[in-house]
Amino acid sequence: MMKLIQHIGMIAAVVMPLWNIPLILTIQRRKSSKDLSALWAGGVFGCILLMLPAALVSPDRIFKAYSVMNTVFFGLVFAQVMRYR
Repeated sequence: MMKLIQHIGMIAAVVMPLWNIPLILTIQRRKSSKDLSALWAGGVFGCILLMLPAALVSPDRIFKAYSVMNTVFFGLVFAQVMRYR
């Protein structure tokens, strides 16, 4: 049962950050990020970056996978927000 829980957790850790893709594409299509706060995006991305070192040294593979994926995909969101500011 524990293996199943960990397997589901790993799938969710990889899939959840992929939900940033529609936001990235929406910003790109509209060529606007005015409905998103640059301060909010910067704050979230800053916190993600501050958590990344802890994730990289953690023995928890799920936390590590989620943090790496989230850093990459929210980094793209942040870049799009700033690009269209």
